[in-house]
Amino acid sequence: MKPEVNYWPRAIILVDMNAFFAAIEQQDYPELKGRPIAITNGEEGSCIITASYEARAFGIKTGMRLREGKRLCPQLLQIASRPKRYTEISRNIMQALADITPDMEVFSVDEAFLDVTYCQRLYGSPEYIAQLVKQTVFDVSGLHCSIGVSGDKTTAKFAAKRFKPNGFCVIAPWEAKHVLAKVPVTELCGIASGIAAFLSQYGVQVCGDMEKVPISILAKRFGNLGRRLWHMCQGSDPDLVHTNIAAPKSMGHSKIIPPGTKQQDIILFYLRYLSEKLAARLRRHEMQAQIFSICTKGVNKDKYGGKHRLTLPTDDGKIIYDLGKQLIFAEWQGQGLIQVKVNALDPKPTNMQLDLLIEHDENSTLKNQTIDDINNRYGSLTVMPATLLQNNQSVTSVISPAWKPKGHRQTIE
Repeated sequence: MKPEVNYWPRAIILVDMNAFFAAIEQQDYPELKGRPIAITNGEEGSCIITASYEARAFGIKTGMRLREGKRLCPQLLQIASRPKRYTEISRNIMQALADITPDMEVFSVDEAFLDVTYCQRLYGSPEYIAQLVKQTVFDVSGLHCSIGVSGDKTTAKFAAKRFKPNGFCVIAPWEAKHVLAKVPVTELCGIASGIAAFLSQYGVQVCGDMEKVPISILAKRFGNLGRRLWHMCQGSDPDLVHTNIAAPKSMGHSKIIPPGTKQQDIILFYLRYLSEKLAARLRRHEMQAQIFSICTKGVNKDKYGGKHRLTLPTDDGKIIYDLGKQLIFAEWQGQGLIQVKVNALDPKPTNMQLDLLIEHDENSTLKNQTIDDINNRYGSLTVMPATLLQNNQSVTSVISPAWKPKGHRQTIE
């Protein structure tokens, strides 16, 4: 039942850019407009990151192998990704949206939740604000987006998917439960096959089935997430729009390497590359770490490496690299590898008051500062260790899955 007041008690907008990377390429290069294109990580990338809607019409999907995409669409064009360009446009969009409301959660490089509950007296109805948001995105970027509006995050995200591309869907809070009632639970963000299998044991196939299940059953199995799932399916997701970026519990980088790699020099190349990337990132945010988790993953999904606590915290790539060699080669016996990962598990602000009883390498600190100054000005790894220059392996930068427009998550790996 619609409330008597003329404004919503809670109003959430989800902004979802349409085929974001592909749309940017088609805008920057007009000859690509109207053509089926697939974005890959570099010219040698074999996995499709995203595809234009012209390509999607042939059944091409994110995560599909390029060779399969070309089988479905022989005229498919492969385009190497340009992460810096994508993050530049995303940052411009997010900054413009922040002028409408500061209550914004950047969900990913191409999605953001806006809580406009307190903007209604300033701008008007949630629907009007959503139209303003859509126009603002276009004015700033020249790109279209899909908009979902509702009284909670999950329903707003569901609404944004309904009429893509360039969609606009409003589901009032008092209509959300009814609208979701016959929607399969797997269509809601956060409910994948594992959770769906558990729910099916209790007869939950569509969202409307959820109210028949005691919330205590989900709480016992999933904790607070279970309680949230119960409300999500009934159009009353209690999760707030999170405006703050929490202090990092970890910082890390990983790379998929040529499948089945057994050559030690190639593994060391990627280990050194990731160690230097992580060290530079720690220094950029004036942080150091003492505990590191460094490992490789085999084609059989076994892991080789481990976790280690250093005597002193560090932000030096050479120290991280040397530790990685010890951890990995203590376990690895020549099996084929597919991934290298380097993580700092306890990053903390750099201690400016150095322990007078410990001899510190001032030359190393000065060297790192100089390298950072050059790389910040001319581009990542303009100056790099000689071992990276001597190896003929190529590394393609990608947008971190946890990318945010500011803070420690503003990273391109």
